[in-house]
Amino acid sequence: MILVTGATGNAGGALVRTLAAAGEPVRALVRREVELPAEPALGDLNDPESVAGALTGVRGVFLLAGYDRMDETLAAVARAGVEHVVLLSASAAEAADVSNPVSKYHVESEALVRASGVPWTVLRPRTFMSNTLRWADQVKAGDVVRDSWPGVAVATVDPLDIAAVAAAALLEKGHDGQVYGLTGPRALRPAERVEILGAALGRKLRFEGLSDEEARAEMLAGGMPEAYAEAFYGFFARGELDESAVLPTVERVTGRPPRTFEEWARANADAFRR
Repeated sequence: MILVTGATGNAGGALVRTLAAAGEPVRALVRREVELPAEPALGDLNDPESVAGALTGVRGVFLLAGYDRMDETLAAVARAGVEHVVLLSASAAEAADVSNPVSKYHVESEALVRASGVPWTVLRPRTFMSNTLRWADQVKAGDVVRDSWPGVAVATVDPLDIAAVAAAALLEKGHDGQVYGLTGPRALRPAERVEILGAALGRKLRFEGLSDEEARAEMLAGGMPEAYAEAFYGFFARGELDESAVLPTVERVTGRPPRTFEEWARANADAFRR
């Protein structure tokens, strides 16, 4: 049995579907009952006792970074005899400045997993292709997409590829102690992603970039804590994080090339239709 935390999220949900399609028993940690191809377990990653209650018969755990009392959760995982933990971290863990709160919680989560005594694999995906879904309301309303960091190219990764690598790490031998940076096959700027999305929809879309200050103001207006807004401003406005490099990891682990943004756009086009 594999326990998947974050089972209703983009990566966790993709992993649940991937494992279920492979015929693997899956238990999904969820805060409320939802329809998934998995055995539900009600719990919360901020509550180690609730996670402990979901570990009976579990041999592998897919774990998200940054939750409260993570040391207690990992102690429960170790006591339950779990054979392998796959941690969903991020490229932010590669940044040297841990005064940045986003980098800090990923770095600390990775350190706790390494110290847990349970065999582990760490995944550091770049920006998810599914983050593009935040454009859906703009695309439904018109033909212009306005967004931040127009000059920043990112080798975005499909959550299905994150799930494929996670499944391999949980089900196969040879992944213990590995840190996997995950990317798609090509670095794209926002305007290029907008053009590709438009082609998938059969429409001509246009991109307008926000200034750095407009981007910061929009994050704050959307309710993001100031420290986190400053962290992302540092990553992308000041260039403290580079997600443009294309890495071979997905193909090396899964035996197939990573999915393209064109494939993601075609598969998710309905989310952008009026």
